[in-house]
Amino acid sequence: MSKHHREGSDAGERPAHPPEAPGALPGTAQAAPDETGTGPGEAGDDPPPRSFDQALDVIDRLREQLAAKSTELGELKDRLLRDHADLENFKRRMQREKSDALRYASEHLLRDLLPVMDNLHRAIDAARTPGGDTSAQSRIDGLVTGVKMVLHQFTETLSRFGVTRVESAGQAFDPSHHEAVAHVESAEQLPGSVVDEYVSGYRLHDRLLRPAQVTVAKPPPT
Repeated sequence: MSKHHREGSDAGERPAHPPEAPGALPGTAQAAPDETGTGPGEAGDDPPPRSFDQALDVIDRLREQLAAKSTELGELKDRLLRDHADLENFKRRMQREKSDALRYASEHLLRDLLPVMDNLHRAIDAARTPGGDTSAQSRIDGLVTGVKMVLHQFTETLSRFGVTRVESAGQAFDPSHHEAVAHVESAEQLPGSVVDEYVSGYRLHDRLLRPAQVTVAKPPPT
């Protein structure tokens, strides 16, 4: 076989380059679709630009998307700053209200105690003011009566706020409500019962404010 014949055969067997698409970028070859009908990359991706104009369009589209995301990010940042400011204001308001509640927690009680103080002043003024032929004993009796009325009013005021007196006299000694200050021998009282009360005890609802100081009976020696 001659040299010219071999060269012609090789030229016939060598594959021809596919023609470039009109307007394609120099040096770019058209990618063959795969079996699924999509180009290189994952399914659903935009195909790469085939020309300079297409590349410019892609760049413009990406810029628009970036600008939209930047605007969205700015709005989210502003919303976050506003929410943070609202939370700080709420916390300061709650702290102020808590402080005021603790500071003025006894306001209602003290307001109800003011009439008691007024009646005490009236009782003292009535005892000091001489009234014609009124004897000293009569003034003393009037003062005692006035003080008893004030004490009754004071007790009612405390009871409205849940303060009650601990029952002690004749009751069995209860260490959760009574404090024994002395033990006395007694044949009349049961051992372990309260004989006398020195200081009254009080409860606030179910909580003990102060235990009652009492004397407790013990059996006499046999």
